[in-house]
Amino acid sequence: MTALTITGGKTSILPGRGGFFGQLSDAFWRHPKLLLFLMLTPPLLWLGIIYIGSLIALLLQSFFSIDDFSGLVNTEFTLSTYAQLLNPANFDIIIRTLVMSALVTIAAALIGFPIAYYAARYAQGKWKALFYLGVMLPLWSSYLVKIYAWKLILAKEGILTWIFEKLHLSWLLDAILNLPVIGGNSLSVSYLGTFIVFVYIWLPYMILPTQAALERVPGNLIEASADLGATPRQTFRTVLLPLALPGIVAGSIFTFSLTLGDYIIPQIIGSSRLFIGQAVYAQQGTAGNVPLAAAFSVVPIVIMALYLSLARKMGAFDAL
Repeated sequence: MTALTITGGKTSILPGRGGFFGQLSDAFWRHPKLLLFLMLTPPLLWLGIIYIGSLIALLLQSFFSIDDFSGLVNTEFTLSTYAQLLNPANFDIIIRTLVMSALVTIAAALIGFPIAYYAARYAQGKWKALFYLGVMLPLWSSYLVKIYAWKLILAKEGILTWIFEKLHLSWLLDAILNLPVIGGNSLSVSYLGTFIVFVYIWLPYMILPTQAALERVPGNLIEASADLGATPRQTFRTVLLPLALPGIVAGSIFTFSLTLGDYIIPQIIGSSRLFIGQAVYAQQGTAGNVPLAAAFSVVPIVIMALYLSLARKMGAFDAL
């Protein structure tokens, strides 16, 4: 077996390498598509069978129903399970989760943009390293540890209540907790506490894409805007924000989707009212209603499919 090589503009025939691995290398050299096929087959099989296959199985389960008398799954095709999502109790769960996801995303964008702007336009050297360290450090600690730490902070006997007392602002905290819907006995058992923890946990995922998008904004555009007489507000509205918007939308993909599917934070911090993730867990485990759990699981998938199509049109994928 021989191999064809070109050296110094001249073609020469060299003997093929002996042994199994040498012959295998020669075969891959002669048939590069074979090598590509062998390299891509394992991950594609994993993606197709484990991930996409499980999603298809989930989708099929959602078209089944549960027998109210025996509690067994009826495998006949039906849309009655999806109709149950429109029941007031189930529909409230969907709306509650959507509203929380949207509010968390908006709050993360409002908080994260100034931080990202400072890091992109002003931080240099060690200060930029400290910025990355400060943003990334919370991601290095355990997810559950952070949530339970916030539960202690927000508890009625926690440090936040103590700070309000020392500042003689207990009346303000009581007024907040007495607000309908968002209030509760303490911040640790309220929607407001759930919102605070969601924003804290997912904030880094908003800051980093926004900071990357702001770094790509040419400084001379901002200077040109000022030279043409634009005020800082006009420069922000007409130059900076449109160019940074793909990064903000890219960050919102993370904050929105992660809030939409999370069930641990509402389980530990918040009221007894369910979110979609908790409903899936309850229907799958406690109630044993697998079709309804599957139908609930399809809701975030459909919402994120629509959201990603909109984000793609806004150039968010280029900012990731």
